[in-house]
Amino acid sequence: MNYSVDRFSPGQRALHWTMAALIVAMLFIGIGMVSTVAPRYPTLVAIHKPLGILILILALLRLGLRARRGAPPLPADIPAPQRIAAMASHILLYALMVAMPLIGWSMLSAGGFPIVLYGPIRLPPILPVNVAVFSVLRTAHTVLAYLFFFTVIAHFTAVLFHTLVIRDRLLNRMVPWRVGPTAQPAPAPRDPA
Repeated sequence: MNYSVDRFSPGQRALHWTMAALIVAMLFIGIGMVSTVAPRYPTLVAIHKPLGILILILALLRLGLRARRGAPPLPADIPAPQRIAAMASHILLYALMVAMPLIGWSMLSAGGFPIVLYGPIRLPPILPVNVAVFSVLRTAHTVLAYLFFFTVIAHFTAVLFHTLVIRDRLLNRMVPWRVGPTAQPAPAPRDPA
């Protein structure tokens, strides 16, 4: 778990940004599924299922990479309550990235629905058919989706706060480029006259 630099590894950064795009897409697809009319619903479900499983696989890969590579330390001047909030929100995000797809898979299994990934590729059911369990899991999936949405918004807001207000370059830990000045500016050329 040693990490001697001030940035996440390139693999961690690539997984973060890939998953960020997938999760935002998933949240919008989920909103579309709840609010759409019948003709679009099957298409959204057909995208939602494999995308959820892809997020689950990437989240597990990301957790393994995090366990192996660790994380760069937060700047020393970040107050303790913010450190605790950052740790708690990351734990919650990881937990939701794993729990949401597993609950969705369980819900569909309990409802007797096939979990089609693509064409003939299907996942096996992980629960027996049970309408009462399906109902509970569907409610849990919906409630956790809202929690996930608000946690993502809080994460994004914290990043904006650190980048635009505090300007502590905390974003450098995760972006492929450097934010803010990285070196002293070169001295202005002297006028020969």
